Amino acid sequence: MTWLRGPRVFLAPGLVLVLVAIGGRFTLDRAGFLDLAWVDLRVIGLLIALVALAVDLARRPGTPGARRREGWLVATVLFFLFQIASGLWAPQAARVGPQTLDLVLLGVLTLASYAYAIGDPAAVIRLTFLLFFVAAVVFALAALFINGPGEQGRYSAFGGGPNVFVRIEILGVISAVALFLSTRRVLPLLVTPLFLLAAVLSGSRAGLLAGVAVGAAALLKIRGRLRAGPVVAAGAGLVLATAAVWAFAPPAFTDLFQERFVEQTVQQHYLSDRTDIWAAAWRLAVEHPLAGAGLDGFYGLIGVNQGVEYPHNYVLGVAAEGGLIGIGLLGTAVVLWARTVRGGGERPQLTGLAVAAAVFVALSSLFSGDYYDARLAWMFAALAAAAAVVPAGKAEAAAPAGRREPVPS
Repeated sequence: MTWLRGPRVFLAPGLVLVLVAIGGRFTLDRAGFLDLAWVDLRVIGLLIALVALAVDLARRPGTPGARRREGWLVATVLFFLFQIASGLWAPQAARVGPQTLDLVLLGVLTLASYAYAIGDPAAVIRLTFLLFFVAAVVFALAALFINGPGEQGRYSAFGGGPNVFVRIEILGVISAVALFLSTRRVLPLLVTPLFLLAAVLSGSRAGLLAGVAVGAAALLKIRGRLRAGPVVAAGAGLVLATAAVWAFAPPAFTDLFQERFVEQTVQQHYLSDRTDIWAAAWRLAVEHPLAGAGLDGFYGLIGVNQGVEYPHNYVLGVAAEGGLIGIGLLGTAVVLWARTVRGGGERPQLTGLAVAAAVFVALSSLFSGDYYDARLAWMFAALAAAAAVVPAGKAEAAAPAGRREPVPS
């Protein structure tokens, strides 16, 4: 694959990291081995990835150049450590052990992704997008032809929930754009209707809204470089694909769209009880303003009695369980990361796509998921930061002739 030319990176670390990130929480009892329920495949996967990464880093040439802006990474690690430490004052019913493991694995995944990309971010980010493109295809086909709709008529694949499924499909769209820009081949873009169909069939309104927001922001940013012909052709193709799906889709497809998006959202304004859950998390944050209620404190004080696992909002979860200290550390990490990726470094196009992926998952995390469910946001944030701090001259040496991106002024 010529688009991966340049200093070679090992495939193994990237492949295992992506598998761990996509796989989520997977213990062997889910595969039918009930006696081995204690075996967490995330731990095994990350250990394998770290060994492969150590070998990869050892055989790479040294990276010369300027000091890298890594304050965001220090703030991120401190944030994770504070969250883990907050388990010391968590309520008795809190699930401190499993939550601590989640945060440890989240931190390792973030650090490993950054270390993997820092030597040759262009090749690593392209490889990551290729793997996510393949994953989105596999998940979409599995949802349509193997798993089918769940009890609510919503589609997902491989035992994951619809809210995770929609993230993989929208990341597939971003990956298709990345492959098109890297190879100048239209084939990846032709698969995007499959991803969009699968995303709609997930029934995840928040995931779709986050995808639309990121897509609109991207179009607004590049509006000056858009040409009328390709834009009209893309719009016409999307309209035709939508019309064809609507005309020939089974009743289950159209019924899901009618019920989930038209009746529940537009007519009934139904938000899956999110507002009540968020209000409870906010009250907990007000009651414990400085250091929060402790790790998994929302479940330990509220959710255990109401059957709610977590606040379904990453920021509110941090505020409720980490207080002003947790919000301060998270805000510092985000601000320093934004300053780091600003400008895009030597590969602004790739950096921008990784930023878009991170922001999309982060926005989705404001409506669903717990801390570990935001792992893809942290992973792509690490890749974007690695691309933005690549030393001057490194990218030019690695880029194939005729495919070098202009350095922003």
